[in-house]
Amino acid sequence: MRLPSLLLVSLLPVALHAADADLILHHGCVLTVDAKFTVAEAVAIKAGRVIAVGTSADLLRTQKGAKTQLIDLAGKTVLPGLNDAHVHILSAALSEYRRKLPPLDSVVAIQAYIRERAALTPKGEWIIVPRTLPPRLKEMRFPTREDLDVDTDHPVAFDGSYVWSANTLALKISGITRDTPNPAGGEVVKGPDGEPNGILRNAAQLLKGAQKSDPFTEEEKLNAMEQMLRTYAAAGLTAVGDRAVTEEDVTLLNKLKAQGRLPIRVAMTWRIDASRPVEQVEAEIKQRPWRTGQGDEWLKFSTFKVTLDGGQSVGTAYQRMPYGAFGRQLYGQTNPDARGTLFVEPEKLYRIFRTASDSGWQLTAHVQGGAAIDNLLDAFERLNKEKPIAQRRHHVMHGSFMSQDALDRMKRMGVAVDAQPGWMYFDVPALGRVFGLDKMRYFFPLASYLKMGIPVAGGSDHMIGWGKDTAVNAFNPFFNIWMSVVRKTREGADFYPEERVNRRDALKMWTTGAAWMQFSEKERGSLEVGKLADLVVVEQDFLNCPEADLRTLAPVMTMVEGRVVYERK
Repeated sequence: MRLPSLLLVSLLPVALHAADADLILHHGCVLTVDAKFTVAEAVAIKAGRVIAVGTSADLLRTQKGAKTQLIDLAGKTVLPGLNDAHVHILSAALSEYRRKLPPLDSVVAIQAYIRERAALTPKGEWIIVPRTLPPRLKEMRFPTREDLDVDTDHPVAFDGSYVWSANTLALKISGITRDTPNPAGGEVVKGPDGEPNGILRNAAQLLKGAQKSDPFTEEEKLNAMEQMLRTYAAAGLTAVGDRAVTEEDVTLLNKLKAQGRLPIRVAMTWRIDASRPVEQVEAEIKQRPWRTGQGDEWLKFSTFKVTLDGGQSVGTAYQRMPYGAFGRQLYGQTNPDARGTLFVEPEKLYRIFRTASDSGWQLTAHVQGGAAIDNLLDAFERLNKEKPIAQRRHHVMHGSFMSQDALDRMKRMGVAVDAQPGWMYFDVPALGRVFGLDKMRYFFPLASYLKMGIPVAGGSDHMIGWGKDTAVNAFNPFFNIWMSVVRKTREGADFYPEERVNRRDALKMWTTGAAWMQFSEKERGSLEVGKLADLVVVEQDFLNCPEADLRTLAPVMTMVEGRVVYERK
């Protein structure tokens, strides 16, 4: 394998450690991802940390002891352990714990799933179609009551995230009629005949019984989460950010850690229920003992989060511009001037953030629509006027519909971004029809972030499914890195290629960028002397393989603290 002609990292002085490394990986291409993006041939590990990187000859001469394990890489590439900054472990873990999910990529596939579940479900019991995002359906439209009426013996509900739909029996059981009043912030969507067409926008709570899931025991949840974390390791991930933990999630993760069942590292984001009166929210923040940085590198708290708007996939993200005519087909929108929903009004958001900041939290909010981004940055600016926030590493979560003004404000305040480049592949074909591609110039503007010095952490927002390439959302880090480099949609179209980044910068988003956002850059994110020995080995030459091959890279081995947590058979 050809190595770029870069200066290799010097060894630690011999006096600091005898020649007794636990492990040396040699004769490969070691991408350290240090400040100079140094490329080496070998790395030596002792007691879970990197003690040297350099040439194979030097490390085998100076670091090899009688008990040192040697791994000849035979030209393979070593990367720092990859870190998905945005996943949802428990929901993903339970989604396929009992049964494998079929690909739900069309209304026809959804109907087949309903028929399959109907044959196995007692008559009258609910059938829930797992979360599926309408922009990714071949038909590019939201399933209606008629679509779900392929089975009439069971109440059926389709989970589209912030918007659901239901069949005729489900509506009947729930008492939903043409006269049902819209809940606050929601809508019972009507067809041309004035009858409910099954689509419930921010109104799924009206379905009686649909929200009840199959009960899982605590041990089943622990087993499922452990399996999910091991699945992440098999994808090359050595750390993840769980971006919406509740008290239950925290309890389960702590039990896994206590039992030695955490194969990879987890940084937890506490998502609070901000729909309650602000005084209740403030009181809970003060009462909880949780704070940013509490824990250790295996399991710790990172961020405090509120959900500020809905989702672009269902037309509830709070936008600067209306969803327009295509929104009726894709989302079941009835108002062509609708711009989505803001869940937390500005003064309330500021008060919640003020209390969380005073309690020592790093801050973020789920924001997808442009107007929601603007509201979040307004709150950050109020805090910044009181005390500079740059060192707190507050960040925008998702931030799909950016603007130049938003970027300027982020740069000025030192605000970072938790980005999901994979969404360009899956969602741009439909979103372009909703808004027009000319209005999506700042949809994940990765190159602009980097040029302006805005820190970026890469994430997937994985929430459903165990397949790294087929899940909602695909958590394969190499797919997401590839998307950052090529910016091509699933239809094969280029999407603002001027916002492409090179593969080195893309790799940083899943290594040093994510580690920095989790306040872990001194411990992990790069392969440097003294840092934790988290790494992934891949067959191909990451820096020089054909661009198309980036998407299909797969781990040969994943290590955490120098211990193998995944090895390809």
